[in-house]
Amino acid sequence: MLLSLFLRRAEDQAKYSFFTTLTCNANATSTINFQTVINMVISALPEYPQHAKSTYPEICEDVRALCKQNRLREALHILHFMDRQSIRPDSYTYAALLQSCISLKAITEGKQVHAHTFLTGSNRDDFLETKIVIMYINFGYLEVARQVFDEISERNVVSWTAMIAAYARHGPEEALALFYQMQGMGVQPNEFTFASILPACASLAALDCGKDIHEAIIRNGFQGDVFVGNALVDMYAKCNSIKDAHEVFEKMTERNIVSWNTLIAGYAHNGQVEESLKLFQNMPERNEVSWNAMISGYVHNGCFDESVNLFGEMQRTGVKPNVETFASVLKACASLAALHKGKVIHGSIVKSGFQFNVFVGSALVDMYAKCETIEDACRVFDEMPFRNVVSWNAMIAGYAQNGRAGEALKLFQQMTQRNTISWNAMIAGCAQNCLLGEAIQLFQEMPEKNLVSWTAMISGYTQNGLFDEALKLFLQMQHTGLMPNSDTFASILPAFANLAALHEGKEVHEDIIRKGLQSDIFVGNALIDMYAKCGSIGDAHRVFNSMPRQNVISWTAMLGGYAMHGYGKEALQLFEKMQNAGMKPDHITFVGVLSACCHAGLVDDGWHYFNSMSQDYQIIPSVEHYCCMVDLLGRAGQLDEVGDFIKKMPVKPDAIVWGSVLGACRVHTNIELGEYAAERLFELDPENAAHYVALSNIYATAGRWNGVEKVRKMMNDRRVEKKPGCSWIEVSNKVYTFLKGDRSHQHTPEIYEMLEMLSGQMKEAGYVPNTNFVLHDLEEEHKQTFLCHHSEKLAIAFGLIKTLPGTTIRIVKNLRVCGDCHSALRFISKIVAREIVVRDTNRFHHFQDGQCSCGDYW
Repeated sequence: MLLSLFLRRAEDQAKYSFFTTLTCNANATSTINFQTVINMVISALPEYPQHAKSTYPEICEDVRALCKQNRLREALHILHFMDRQSIRPDSYTYAALLQSCISLKAITEGKQVHAHTFLTGSNRDDFLETKIVIMYINFGYLEVARQVFDEISERNVVSWTAMIAAYARHGPEEALALFYQMQGMGVQPNEFTFASILPACASLAALDCGKDIHEAIIRNGFQGDVFVGNALVDMYAKCNSIKDAHEVFEKMTERNIVSWNTLIAGYAHNGQVEESLKLFQNMPERNEVSWNAMISGYVHNGCFDESVNLFGEMQRTGVKPNVETFASVLKACASLAALHKGKVIHGSIVKSGFQFNVFVGSALVDMYAKCETIEDACRVFDEMPFRNVVSWNAMIAGYAQNGRAGEALKLFQQMTQRNTISWNAMIAGCAQNCLLGEAIQLFQEMPEKNLVSWTAMISGYTQNGLFDEALKLFLQMQHTGLMPNSDTFASILPAFANLAALHEGKEVHEDIIRKGLQSDIFVGNALIDMYAKCGSIGDAHRVFNSMPRQNVISWTAMLGGYAMHGYGKEALQLFEKMQNAGMKPDHITFVGVLSACCHAGLVDDGWHYFNSMSQDYQIIPSVEHYCCMVDLLGRAGQLDEVGDFIKKMPVKPDAIVWGSVLGACRVHTNIELGEYAAERLFELDPENAAHYVALSNIYATAGRWNGVEKVRKMMNDRRVEKKPGCSWIEVSNKVYTFLKGDRSHQHTPEIYEMLEMLSGQMKEAGYVPNTNFVLHDLEEEHKQTFLCHHSEKLAIAFGLIKTLPGTTIRIVKNLRVCGDCHSALRFISKIVAREIVVRDTNRFHHFQDGQCSCGDYW
């Protein structure tokens, strides 16, 4: 078994020529026995002609003295002399030699000393065997260390602790098994044992197990030990029990700088970066680890500006950044797309001499790629003297993020050594570049999938609009035994949002709470978006308020939620709060602000915020912002201003801009401008049936049936098919679909009976059908019947039949709600005393007590 110790790793064997000779000779025969190998090892030791001292204690003392000075080769000379003189070294001499091998990372010599203990019969010394175990652990030979450990006749707490500590890093389940086995054999753990086993609990997020060990620590009287206390703080923090971590910290009779750093990192890990900052500011002394914990904590929580600012403060105080510092702050610059700051930090890296460090180089590649300067990323990658798999992965991801998936795939194929991260980066890259087929193929072909692989594929489906497939894969992943993490939840929640699957989204939210991930800022942002898009703006607001901290995405998601639900004033009030909180809005935030003004008809406010973008925040308006302004002016009936505004736009109006103009012309029956906008749309987006329908609507409202017929003929000639109106309602965890005039449902008789009853009650309450929304030249009575059977009315009638009184009815429609249905739903909400929430392609409508949240401005 131990022969493999001398034949492992060619690079170790080639380090010294005498060991190379040894292994070659050993491989020359298959019948060589272990004693022969030992003799070969000893004979390979350098010759030492004569030692000046001859007494046993003096010689051993000389060896130990040389080892303390790390003069290992000279010590081995004396060992050879002792062997020739038949002088057996004592355990302490061997221990000194082994420690010197550890210090110098002299793997080959360490193996030789181990072999020598067999020759002298010292290999059965428990003290010495424990030292050998420690040596192999330090060399990374965990399996060999375990073999030696298992052969120790009387294992003491030191040997047990050494193995437990090693497994805590490289096999936490086995560490826990050894810990309990140790106690079962009557060996009592000491403070070092406890400090070694707690990281295993942290790695496994095994909170209950960690609490049991905490109780054992108290029983054994080690709660006052600073190392044990630090390990407890770390364990509780990583198990998402930050309150317990803080309690341990407060009760510690002695704290060192590690105690403070551990709790700072713990709060940041749990999304409470403000608490981290308080500790950081109050700690009695700081080292580079303290600064790194705070900088990386900011990055972990999405506080990228704060991270970069703290890095500057660190430099001003004279604390020198290290590799970890630069890697963290570069990640912040990458997330901010802050190219200038990234280049300044690159200069600091060169001055500090870290430009050739592989981890810093990889972070630079990532930063330049995310700042969309892929050529700079390539230059850094090409100039790296040594690249590891992280470097290759960063370059692959960089190509993919910059729309160069072909080059990413080419680089991926050139890699001689791929890991799971390589495959994951390639899957994510293909999905981001709409190469979903290639992403699926890579996912199926990869040799080993981890949680990140599944998450990347789930995210790929959601990014490409395949929400049902994302949900199926999410369930399939869980069936494999993998448990979702914060990234997985943040990837799957958009699928629930776009499917308006509120019930399933709430179930996932409950799972998030059970796993203690509700404080994660990315999960929180995804939950806000999910609830808002599922029509539950109140739940979105509660999630927003419960978050330990919000970033610009949190505020923007909540603000956008208010806007799409028609709560324009609430959205603007939230924007003011955001500014007062010191949060700097970005270009997406202003899209939400202008959208809120648009939905609420706040023209003056819209102009104010549009001008504020460039004047106060130096944000250049994009086509999305111009589109919002066109929509705002158009909805307000200021169609002349719309024409002037479009002429002055520095960007070319796209289909969305002209679509807003056409929509405004439909509302205000402006045929001339509507025809002009429609012509532009037929050029830009000729296959979109919605544009033809909108123009036909304008003609029908004006009674120009020849125009309606002309549009219909145009659609037939161009083979453009109108999307049929379709509405969905979820009842008892099942989704039911209705088309206009649908009579295929098993409850059709009850549905139409309910509609008849509601129709009579609505007319008694003053409802008058708006037949302008019927695009056919029919008799008035037929038009009214036609309107009565729109899909959303059928869905609501079914909901009234199948849900309890007082229950909110939630409907999703694939088209814009027509004006007549909008009027009818106001009456129905008052008659049945229910809240009715309808999500169409433009926004949400909350009907309650005869009113709509849009204020009939839509």
